[in-house]
Amino acid sequence: MPHFHAKYAGQTGVFSIVDLKLIEGRLPKRVIALVLEWAFEHRSELAENWQRAVEHQPLLTIQPLE
Repeated sequence: MPHFHAKYAGQTGVFSIVDLKLIEGRLPKRVIALVLEWAFEHRSELAENWQRAVEHQPLLTIQPLE
């Protein structure tokens, strides 16, 4: 399942790229909201990086939330 990890203050959340929801872990609600805002803006880049990871290629840098 295509996903990405977000870390905050020693905690990690795993988010689905397909439906942009937290699927594993625990993060504060405000952090989840920020991660989802960022992921919505960069969904195609996340999907591209997932494909690159599957193909064992280097991942591309994705800009942080501004």
